[in-house]
Amino acid sequence: MKRIGITAFLLIITMSLLSGCLYPEEELSQNQIPYETQVKAVQEAVEAYQKDQGGLLPIKTRDQDTPIYQKYPIDFRKLSPRYLPEIPGNAFENGGIFQYVLVNVEDKPEVKIFDLRIAEQIRELKIRIQAQDYPPFKKEVANNVYTLNYKELGYEEEVYVNSPYSNKNLPLVINGDGEIFVDYSMDLFEKLESSKGEWERGEDIRDMLVDGTYFVPAYSLPYTVDENNEPVFMTK
Repeated sequence: MKRIGITAFLLIITMSLLSGCLYPEEELSQNQIPYETQVKAVQEAVEAYQKDQGGLLPIKTRDQDTPIYQKYPIDFRKLSPRYLPEIPGNAFENGGIFQYVLVNVEDKPEVKIFDLRIAEQIRELKIRIQAQDYPPFKKEVANNVYTLNYKELGYEEEVYVNSPYSNKNLPLVINGDGEIFVDYSMDLFEKLESSKGEWERGEDIRDMLVDGTYFVPAYSLPYTVDENNEPVFMTK
């Protein structure tokens, strides 16, 4: 146990150092802001590629069980330079912090992005949990969905991630298998309040966050609405 704890501590320190100096270009504002022109340029390139390739899409292969919003990452090697003069500066492949993905691949493929810094936060949290041998569950918020006791993991306060939609601090949750997710409930609640549409119980409402924005709700569990038309986790 002691050896595992030391190893995990060293890994955390290493990750912190890497995040600060491995990709210094990430700190440049042009690599962090999801410029509208960059997303639109990639969208046009994807459409041109699909037309020339008989409907095929320029995506990387992922397992069937990959979460839907991370399932279709764009393969820029298939687009650049023929369809895209250069890879966007904010894309991970060019030193940026965003992963470009496709949604609605069966109907009308749309280019979206998500912030890879969320993945780094989740990885660090997983390392601490593995060092403890078990997740320190705090409260069950839905069937098989829990909050964490961060003090038992060595944190002074709760860990949050920045929302790409509202810029609010979003909490993290964990399931019984030890998988960690971002809780987008606050963003969904705001969307539901301003939405004029009707949603049925049992219907996944996450696309509300996708429509009209550049971002997908990466690392999320499915959500639906309850009898009060408020967002709840859609668990088995």
